[in-house]
Amino acid sequence: MNLYQQLIQQKIKTITPEELVSYSHDYDIPLTVEQAKKILHIARTNKINVFDPQERKKWVKELAKITSPQIAKKANELFLKFINKKGI
Repeated sequence: MNLYQQLIQQKIKTITPEELVSYSHDYDIPLTVEQAKKILHIARTNKINVFDPQERKKWVKELAKITSPQIAKKANELFLKFINKKGI
């Protein structure tokens, strides 16, 4: 796991639901605090590597169950943006 991936994993461990909601609004992804709590619970109890296409696909399916298919699609697009910027 490279430094960028470690930073992402650390942020997942420390972010609060309220911070996640705030970030989601910055990226036009509407989330409630309750949804954020569920998302973070799953992210913290399951080791998810968003850099791996198969794992990210499973994660996006879980997001769709918690939120909606539209929100999960937006989240996946955001993951892809971050992944593609990792070389910057």
